[in-house]
Amino acid sequence: MLYIVPTPVGNLEDITLRALRILKEADLILAEDTRTSGLLLKHFDIHRPMLSYHKFNEHQTVARIVERLQGGETIAVVSDAGTPGISDPGFLVAREAARAGVEVSCLPGATAFVPALVASGLPCDKFCFEGFLPQKKGRQTRLQQLADEPRTMVFYESPHRVVKALQQFAEVFGAERPAAVCREISKLHEETLRGTLADLLAHFTQHEPRGEFVILVGGKPDKEPQSPGKP
Repeated sequence: MLYIVPTPVGNLEDITLRALRILKEADLILAEDTRTSGLLLKHFDIHRPMLSYHKFNEHQTVARIVERLQGGETIAVVSDAGTPGISDPGFLVAREAARAGVEVSCLPGATAFVPALVASGLPCDKFCFEGFLPQKKGRQTRLQQLADEPRTMVFYESPHRVVKALQQFAEVFGAERPAAVCREISKLHEETLRGTLADLLAHFTQHEPRGEFVILVGGKPDKEPQSPGKP
């Protein structure tokens, strides 16, 4: 059995009882960073073997991991924070395990974009999750492809690129497009700012962005109905 186990994005109380049980019972824990996950396991007094599993080695190690799963081991996958596979390592091993006939189970749990989306005040019944945009090549092309997207768009961004991202969003989507910026979700300094892209750009131009960010941009509004012509 392969378990995909979400871990807290901030407050350690966000971990589920089931996640703790699975981590305690696993034969092996695949960790994006064993140092980060080691702190979490130590906090909850969990002592299980760990193996480093991240974007730089997942292609080299996935075959051996699948062999261990087929041999009867129970393996849990964790990332530094949130749900593995969502902008974090986890997709490849889940896909290859499923292809090999291994049962794969993803536990419900923490992920940053869901609370950000719900708290944003923007429509959340339908949305478009983009995660991290390309840093350079392909970034502008992808934004242009999203110019007519009618659903709320969700982006992850690092603090040192927040201002640049808001500038680009304003240029492509329009400065008056409604948006929200959520940072430090489930942490001490959690904050959600709402307004137009112009408002948010002005704020973060004056206040240095710090922490982990989710940026949400309202979808393109429906066109105003045209007035009927004269009979």
